Amino acid sequence: GSGWGLWEWSSGLTGVTWSFILAIGAILLGMLFGWRAKKTGAVRPRVLRWIGMLVAIIYAGWIGTFILASASAPAIHDVSTALADPPTFRTLTLRSDNLDAIPGEGAADMKGMNPQQRWVVIDQEEYGDILSVRINEPVPNVIAKAERLAKARGWDIAISSPEEGRLEATETSTFFRFKDDIVLRVKPTETGDGSIVDMRSVSRVGTNDLGANAKRVRSFLADLSGTVTAAP
Repeated sequence: GSGWGLWEWSSGLTGVTWSFILAIGAILLGMLFGWRAKKTGAVRPRVLRWIGMLVAIIYAGWIGTFILASASAPAIHDVSTALADPPTFRTLTLRSDNLDAIPGEGAADMKGMNPQQRWVVIDQEEYGDILSVRINEPVPNVIAKAERLAKARGWDIAISSPEEGRLEATETSTFFRFKDDIVLRVKPTETGDGSIVDMRSVSRVGTNDLGANAKRVRSFLADLSGTVTAAP
């Protein structure tokens, strides 16, 4: 419903939370009625009870994977290879509240830092392996390959410009229909015999992306370059 625009994404997540609680309740009630039936010797529709409990267990387990991912991932939704100079969106629009909920404001090691600086620190600490990459091909070739890879992944291409060395696209998640925006910036090396590629992936809503943006950047750059090699 949130993905289709029937209600706000926050209302959708609230519904998921309550359905998770209901699933846990269904499991517990199933166990309780099973125990009572066994104790009293009453004949109960065991098959229906077990089917209901199984459905609840599967659903609660599925939602549980998101809870675990949320607990293990940093509460940010913006990941970039170039933290000092992240690629900027020109065709797509960066969300207006992008830096409104960056954690660490009260942390001793981030005292006095503004949201932008805290984002850089957290991004670097959690995703320090995500760096600019060098590809020994000219910029137009890299952009053309990036466009093919993006289309193969089902992304919606907003712009692909070999002249500017820029590609912007949007990926929509399958079930929840969340949208994440991606920008790829490709510049020629100083010698002109290759390209330096930077990538940024940002969730449109939410404060914790469950590590999805970092996973996307790693995967895409690995496929784009064959083997990811940090740029000098």
